[in-house]
Amino acid sequence: MSLFKSVSRLVAAGFVAAAAALLTPAQASMVRLHTAYGPIDVELYDQAAPITVANFLGYVRSGAYFDSFLHRSVANFVLQGGGYNFPVGNSAGYVPSNPPIVNEYSAQRPNVRGTIAMAKLGGNPNSATNQWFFNLIDNTTTLGPTNNGGFTAFGKATVPSMAVVDAIARLQVVNAGGVFSALPVRKPWANPQPMTREHVVLITWAAEMPDKASLASSDRIFNYLEAAYPQYAAPASAPSASAEGYYYRYYAATNAYVGTKDGQLYYLVPALGSQIQSLGAVADWLAIAQAAGY
Repeated sequence: MSLFKSVSRLVAAGFVAAAAALLTPAQASMVRLHTAYGPIDVELYDQAAPITVANFLGYVRSGAYFDSFLHRSVANFVLQGGGYNFPVGNSAGYVPSNPPIVNEYSAQRPNVRGTIAMAKLGGNPNSATNQWFFNLIDNTTTLGPTNNGGFTAFGKATVPSMAVVDAIARLQVVNAGGVFSALPVRKPWANPQPMTREHVVLITWAAEMPDKASLASSDRIFNYLEAAYPQYAAPASAPSASAEGYYYRYYAATNAYVGTKDGQLYYLVPALGSQIQSLGAVADWLAIAQAAGY
C-alpha cells in the first residue's frame, strides 16, 4: 500500500486509537533497533521494571548490540537476539555480557504479544544478562511464574514495529548447529556453505531515542513514519533540517523527503512522482503518532 493511499485510513484510525495513548506510560524510554526490514522501536517499562530496563539500556548505550543478530526464531512463540554478533571476518562472536540481574517478573506485566522480555538460563530465575526476545503470541501462561520464576517483560514494541518483527519471524529458519538451531536467514543457506553477515538478520545499530517530551511535533511524526513506512523512509533516524520554510528529513537510501510547513505534513518520493504531496494536518498526524507510542 502506498503512503498516499494510506492517509485516509490512518487519519481515521488515529482518532479512534488516540484513546489508547492513555494506556502508554508517560515517561517511557524508547530504544530503536535498526534492521534491514525497518526499525524496531521498543517502549521500556522504566518504572515497573527498573533493574531490567537499566540493564538493557546499559548494553544499548555501550554499543554492545551494534552488529548483533537475531539468532532464534520459533514460529508462534518468540524471536530472540542480544547474544551474538559478527564483529570480524564474518565469524560469529559473543556480545560481552555483564553480571546477571535479579528477576523482575510480575503478573502485572505478562508476556503478551509484542512485549520484549529477558532470556535466561534454565533453572536459574536470576540469570538474565544480554539476551532478550519478542513475544510473537500471548505467552502469558507458557512464560509465567511456573516456568523458571517467570520471564521479565520490560517493554513492548510499538504497533508499526511489530510489523517488522512479524516480517522477520516469517523468514526461512535453518539449523546452523548449536545455539543456531532455529536461525532466521535473509537468503537461502545450507551446510557446508559459510554463514555470513548477508545471511543473518543484523541489528546494525541500537540507540536510545530522545525523550518524546523534548521533541518537536514534526520529529515525533517523522519517527512514527520511519517505523510505519520503512520502504520509503530509510535509513531511519535521518537528521532533521530546515529549508525554504520546510522542516524535513531526507532519506538517502530511498531518495525520499518528509517535511512540515505551515501546519501541514508533506512528502516527496521522486520514484512515485515529481510533485510535493500533502498528507494532511500536522495535528492529525501527531495524534496518530502519539497513539502509536511516539
